[in-house]
Amino acid sequence: MADQVKKNREQSGVAENPIAEVFEGRHPSESEKRWAEGTLAKTLEKAPERAIGDPTGVNLDEHGNARFTTLSNVPIRRLYTQADLPEDWNYDQYLGYPGQPPYTRGIHATGYRGKLWTMRQFSGFASPEETNERYKYLLAHGGGGLSVAFDLPTLMGYDSDHPASEGEVGKCGVAIDSLEDMEILFNGIDLEKTTVSMTINSPASVLWAMYLVVAEKQGADWKKVSGTIQNDILKEYIAQKEYIYPPAPSMRLVIDTFEFGSKFTPRFNTISISGYHIREAGSTALQELAFTIYDGVEYVEWARRRGLDVDEFGQRLSFFFNSHNDFFEEIAKFRAARKIWYRLMKDRFGAKSQRTWLMRFHTQTAGVSLTAQQPMNNIARVAIQALAAVLGGTQSLHTDSHDEALALPTADAARIALRTQQIIAYESGVVNTVDPLAGSYFVEKFTLDMEKGAFDYFDKLDAMGGMVKAIENGYPQKEIAEASYQFQRAVEAHEKITVGQNDFTIEEKQPEILYIGESVAQHQTKKLKTLRERRDNEEVRRRLDALKKAAAQEPVVSPDGRISDANTMPYIIDCVRAYVTVGEICDALREVYGTYEEVSIT
Repeated sequence: MADQVKKNREQSGVAENPIAEVFEGRHPSESEKRWAEGTLAKTLEKAPERAIGDPTGVNLDEHGNARFTTLSNVPIRRLYTQADLPEDWNYDQYLGYPGQPPYTRGIHATGYRGKLWTMRQFSGFASPEETNERYKYLLAHGGGGLSVAFDLPTLMGYDSDHPASEGEVGKCGVAIDSLEDMEILFNGIDLEKTTVSMTINSPASVLWAMYLVVAEKQGADWKKVSGTIQNDILKEYIAQKEYIYPPAPSMRLVIDTFEFGSKFTPRFNTISISGYHIREAGSTALQELAFTIYDGVEYVEWARRRGLDVDEFGQRLSFFFNSHNDFFEEIAKFRAARKIWYRLMKDRFGAKSQRTWLMRFHTQTAGVSLTAQQPMNNIARVAIQALAAVLGGTQSLHTDSHDEALALPTADAARIALRTQQIIAYESGVVNTVDPLAGSYFVEKFTLDMEKGAFDYFDKLDAMGGMVKAIENGYPQKEIAEASYQFQRAVEAHEKITVGQNDFTIEEKQPEILYIGESVAQHQTKKLKTLRERRDNEEVRRRLDALKKAAAQEPVVSPDGRISDANTMPYIIDCVRAYVTVGEICDALREVYGTYEEVSIT
């Protein structure tokens, strides 16, 4: 094999210099030079390196060495030493201590020694009644919080009996049409004691209103209720495409929740700024980091124009990241994210409160990495991804079930996913010390490169006039599309191996999966018919009219440039209390704001 690799290198016409990488662009120590010119050179002469997926040494760098890259196609050096860090690198400036700026080592001084991350399982399917049973099952098996998956009609602001909902009711999440459904969903679950995250965006204010009214009906104090609504409309335009209204009115609805939440629900996160879906759409780790955090910048800019104090609403901003297969790339991304957010909040926005400086984030393992082939392999993938999230310092974590590439998770698969987190927490030993990888030359260099790359993207987005303008011009969409294409090309060329999919394949049988039939749609339609017959429909009309009037109010610009609107949240809550449906509320806002069509990208 070594002779074949050498022959291919000679045929490539690349001048072989196996130790050139050691010296390029850095200042190695004398001992490192001696190692490279002696031990390393002799080893490479006997056994040249070969990159995974390139057994004959065709994929070479400019020095004739095998080219090793991350999942995001970032070149990786053979060895990292102190010479790879800046000459002025020092512990206090670049790392600091846990719980202190720049938060590279985490936002809590004791890491997980005092409190583990929240083990939050993403679940929702079929009817509210069936999902309620799954929630109680997960909580009984040690889950610490719930994360609600809604079906596509709910995500798009349609009721289950709308023609656009046909074939989708309850299929990819739970169907929620009205306050009645939300009451069923959380029946028997104490919302003062259970943190709940809801993955909802365009209709986020509507579903959040329903949640708050259910808590109110339980007798819960809104000031004690904690959880998160995703509410990140920018990433919908960039990646997931589940938007309803144009960007400007959509941003107004988001800022309405910021303003309302800061006054009435101080423990509830009114947004989870999400890179997860950006990564699932095919971005690199750096693009996920940069676009996600800059989305946060855009939300802060819009909130400040409303006149909100960054040290009030900023403390309830949270983030949501993907944890993919490349272990160290993901850890570096998480560590860099905290440093970047601290710098932005302190230097760009002048935040004074330490709580505003803190980046708190939830992580989910990479759904896009799961394979339908040999699905049990996904258990190993999820464990690696979850471990990276923990070593990166996540505050809460969802682990995907191994069967999710085929269908919604079965109860057994969901339990294994939860047990994966518990094994990491209670058996692996990684929680015993804070940020155990700190000081690794590789991890620290990677963290610094992530930070620099993100700020390079920020400069480009600033020059475009912000993220809304960039989205309207298709810039982030184009960047992600190109990254996705390059990754797929590498997979098809066997430069990237997916075990069981493009290598190490076997003949296999279709496993048992969870099937959601059309009976859910029939059940929801029947409930809607009964609901509309028994409620006060004249009151429904009055409250919808009031909401439309508030939504249509022209913003008032003060002499100092601040923009004020009639906050839509109280009107939406009034509608919810009268059992107005999700579709009816969203249709009222469609009448005022219209709908959005994406700019085509070429």
